[in-house]
Amino acid sequence: MTTTHASTPASASAPPAAVPVPVPVHQRVAELTATHIGPWQEGYLNDRSQAVAALARLRRGAGREAGETPDLWNLINTDALHTPATGTRALGEQELVRAENALHAALTLWAFHQQSRGKPMHRRHTRERPGGLGAAVRRLMPADGIDEPVRKRLFRAGTAPDLASLTHRLRDIVALLRREDIPLDYALLAGQLYLWQWPDGPAAVRRGWGRSFHEQRRPRPASDENTTPDTDKDAS
Repeated sequence: MTTTHASTPASASAPPAAVPVPVPVHQRVAELTATHIGPWQEGYLNDRSQAVAALARLRRGAGREAGETPDLWNLINTDALHTPATGTRALGEQELVRAENALHAALTLWAFHQQSRGKPMHRRHTRERPGGLGAAVRRLMPADGIDEPVRKRLFRAGTAPDLASLTHRLRDIVALLRREDIPLDYALLAGQLYLWQWPDGPAAVRRGWGRSFHEQRRPRPASDENTTPDTDKDAS
């Protein structure tokens, strides 16, 4: 007796492999920023000479575009932007330039922020502990009021005409945050600096800063207070 095996219906066949959603460029910039800052910040806080020297070099590049600072070319590794990985695509020339400039601006601002601080000044944003620029600025103010001069600094940054002007204005804000030991999510900021350089980007970034400002409506957590004495390993 011959047994006949029924063929498998087409509808029962294995589903096609899902096509990965491309990672947005601003997210790639944010992730690369965090990848750089992580070991530098840990090394700096543990007084490792290599990290201390790296931060000193980064600070000297503040206020300049990435291509203008050859001293940082072998320090800031941008291979991840040039080499497509799973879920990413090759970037065009304009995308690369803007991504490199955003990465450079965020890293040099962080290096200035971290200078002589004994606590990490880069801290990733969470819902429980907002780390965006607006939230950080709000924490400079009294819990029950608005500090108008500080608010105007954020507004002035939001109306900067270009990335170079924006970076200079952000440096003024970072100086205030540094004085109060208030951290910032520099990965998030790097992604925003990338978006800023595109049409309609400034408006979108300003909206993000505004939402972030209103996220932080409570006094700073006790765990964020300055309990670690300042260091002076690189006060230059």
